[in-house]
Amino acid sequence: MRYDVIVVGGGHAGIEAAQAAAKLGAAVALLIPNPDKIGLMPCNPAIGGPGKSQLVFELQALGGVMGQLADQTAIHARTLNASKGPAVQSLRVQNERDGYATAARQLIENTTGIDIIRAEVASLLVKDGQLNGVILSDGRELHGSSVVLCTGTFLSGVVWYGKQKRPAGRQGEAPARFLSGSLRSSGHKLLRFKTGTPPRIRADSVNFSQLEEVPSDDPPGSFSGRLGRKMSSSPTWLTHTTVNTHELITANLHESAMYGGEIEGRGPRYCPSIEDKVVRFADKDRHLLFVEPDGLETSEVYLQGFSSSLPPYLQDEMIRTLPGFEQAVIQRYAYAVEYDTIDPTQLDITMMSKRLPGLFSAGQINGTSGYEEAAAQGLIAGVNAARFANSGSLVSIRRDQGYIGVMLDDLVRWGIDEPYRMLTSRNENRLLHRQDNAAERLMPLGHAWGLMGSKDIERLQQSQLRISAEVERLNSTRHEGVLASKLLCRPAANYQQVIEKIGAAPLSLTPEEKKKVEILVKYAAYIERSCKELQARQEYEELELRSIDFSAVASLSNEGLEMLQRQRPATLGAAQRLRGVRDSDITALLVYVKTRNVSRETTTKH
Repeated sequence: MRYDVIVVGGGHAGIEAAQAAAKLGAAVALLIPNPDKIGLMPCNPAIGGPGKSQLVFELQALGGVMGQLADQTAIHARTLNASKGPAVQSLRVQNERDGYATAARQLIENTTGIDIIRAEVASLLVKDGQLNGVILSDGRELHGSSVVLCTGTFLSGVVWYGKQKRPAGRQGEAPARFLSGSLRSSGHKLLRFKTGTPPRIRADSVNFSQLEEVPSDDPPGSFSGRLGRKMSSSPTWLTHTTVNTHELITANLHESAMYGGEIEGRGPRYCPSIEDKVVRFADKDRHLLFVEPDGLETSEVYLQGFSSSLPPYLQDEMIRTLPGFEQAVIQRYAYAVEYDTIDPTQLDITMMSKRLPGLFSAGQINGTSGYEEAAAQGLIAGVNAARFANSGSLVSIRRDQGYIGVMLDDLVRWGIDEPYRMLTSRNENRLLHRQDNAAERLMPLGHAWGLMGSKDIERLQQSQLRISAEVERLNSTRHEGVLASKLLCRPAANYQQVIEKIGAAPLSLTPEEKKKVEILVKYAAYIERSCKELQARQEYEELELRSIDFSAVASLSNEGLEMLQRQRPATLGAAQRLRGVRDSDITALLVYVKTRNVSRETTTKH
């Protein structure tokens, strides 16, 4: 049997890869040992948050599906950092865990061009150095022009409860037993990482009256503008660790597989276990924990911030030191999972392997953590797998275009030594790459790729016209001698207050459009400055280095020369982002490139 694109894995990366490739007309096989696990949320059943919501809004603009799935199954929504500037404001949607998986599977089943195949992949099918598909564990061969690996934490996965371990990709599921060996034999270097998940608690054993309630926003935000029927006023809650919690953990660190030395994989710095928090922040006597429902009808709550690899009997004791959890019963214990990943410097910016053309990868197999990071890579890999199968040119998103571009550039240019998580602080253009303007930044790109329709572009253009007209009106209308735009820029002023003084806009604006108008007016000076800074950096992106013999460039440092020769950056901008390349190296390259260009121009004239 032959397909254009073979997608291995049905998590968030696999879903985006399969649907994107199918939208482009590719015949797609989605391979997964248990199709019931498509779209499973093994950790927190939530989408978004700082740095992550920006990825989801960008996915929505490009034609991805994570945003619509999150909205369809939302039960709680809140904008984080709402009191701060728009560069860091981030939507976070709590989802019905089982409902999300059901919606995801239905979407894949109803997408023309996707066949779901129950199977485990044993190895890549490579003949004469060319990728031809995959070999399944039962011996069958599945032929295809492109393969997208979206294996999550399953590559040689091992689950740890204390010092007890068992082969597993995650709780109750067998690992991918053979694929790591196949990747190594095809020339790929693998890393070993670790992540974890908190315990799930029986909801009826928690004393919610002792917890701080966190209500949903009113009105709630959304990624797609279409919230599902289950969106309600269901709250989430806050609790915290105590001195007793910390003492118990400190006294039993020797029971942890990680602190006992059994786990060799590197864990995520920005999503540490509770043991990590207690050790690394020994001066703190409490850590905030988020108590979140797994759904409106499920019996469990998720304790965000309390992941652990300590043994179950200690988890029982630890949980009961938390306010409101004195009688709590754990329904599913926390565990750590250790797994193989590809060193992402072996990929190019299109998510294709430099070692084996036609092989793409996305998600935790590339060393990232988080649903949103996986989904974003999945869409890019799926688009390019379909284009590769059709002998088309490959595409990507640049760093100066959005958060997805920042993530891809970080991964393939710098590499990683721990699980990568997207943060707003990673994006030097975050004021320009806000979640509210993702559509205007990236929807034209999604349309050019074939994922977004003409009607979507027309709606975007009409919205932009309404916003521009209202910004112009505020910049030209006065109230008591003061421009409306100046009134809006005053501390604590908002758009609604201003239009009550000058009158509503002639054209009806949606709540989202009103918010955009307010941002564009209030932050106009900052946005203009950021645009100028971006323009200056873009000049570096336009200076090509492809044909340069770096050894001929005078005054390069030894470390800089070594890194430049190893990575072969295409532009001066890419060279500037390489670790080990100093500012003096960039200056030397700039002088060399400009001198060479002047010399060529002189030669051409003569």
